[in-house]
Amino acid sequence: MADLKPAEIEANVETLGPAPRAAGRLWIVRMCSMVLLLGAWEIAGRHVSPVFLSPPSTIFKAGIAMARSGELGSALSTSLETLVIGFVSASVVGIFLGLLIGRYKLFDAATDWLINALYAMPMVAIIPLVILWFGLGEEAKLFIVGILTVFPVLINTAAGVRNVPQALIDVSTAFAANERQVFTKVILPSAVPYMMTGLRLGIGRAIIGMVVAEFFTAITGLGAVIVKYGNQYDTASMFVPLLVLMLLGIGLTYGVRRLEEMFAPWKQVE
Repeated sequence: MADLKPAEIEANVETLGPAPRAAGRLWIVRMCSMVLLLGAWEIAGRHVSPVFLSPPSTIFKAGIAMARSGELGSALSTSLETLVIGFVSASVVGIFLGLLIGRYKLFDAATDWLINALYAMPMVAIIPLVILWFGLGEEAKLFIVGILTVFPVLINTAAGVRNVPQALIDVSTAFAANERQVFTKVILPSAVPYMMTGLRLGIGRAIIGMVVAEFFTAITGLGAVIVKYGNQYDTASMFVPLLVLMLLGIGLTYGVRRLEEMFAPWKQVE
C-alpha cells in the first residue's frame, strides 16, 4: 500500500465499495418479493372460502390468540426439544462417519452400498416398524428425526474429504505429518464448507422428520396443533404452526451460515 499512488488507492476503494451496496439491493429485492407475495395472498384470501385459504391478517390474529393462550409456546418448545436433540446427535454421527468414509477407501467400500440403499429408501415407509421398535414416545421421534438428518450430513462430509486436493496431503506427509495432523490441519479445514452444506440440508430434513414423527407417533408439538385444527377445518389456526415451521427453518439455516462464516471465513457465504 505504501507504493500505491492516491489515484490507485481511490480505484481500489471504488472496487471494494459496491459490495455492501449490492448486498443492500438484494435485501430490498427480498423484502419487495415478500410484500408482493403477502399482498397477493391477502387479496386472494379475502375472495376464497376461509375453509380453503385464510388471508395473512386472519392468520396473524389466530397466532396472537394461540400465543396468548400458551398453546403455541408449549407446542413449539416440545417440537424444538425433539428437533435440537435429534439434529445435533445425527450431525455428530454424520460428520464422524463421513470423515471415515471419505478418508479410508476400505471403510467406504464396506458401507457405501448400505448408505445408498438407506438414503434411497422412503423413510416414511418404516414408521410402522419404528413404532414397533420404540413405541410412541420420544425415542421414536428422535429416531425418525435422526435417520432423516444423518444422510445429507454424512454424504456431504464424505464428499468434502474426497475433494481435498491430493497435493496438500502430499505436502503435509512430505513434511513428516502423521495421520492425526493430516486430519486436523488439512482434511478437516478443507471439508468444513461441505459439512456446513450438509448441515443446512439436514435442517430441512430434520424439520420434516419432526413433523412426520409428531403426526404418526406421540401426537404432540406443532404437529399436534396442525392435526387438531385440520380436523376442525380451522384453516387460519392451522396455518400458524406451518408458518412457524417455515420461520424456524429460515432461522436455523441462517444460523448455520453464520457458523460457516466463523469456521470457514475463507469461503464467501451469501
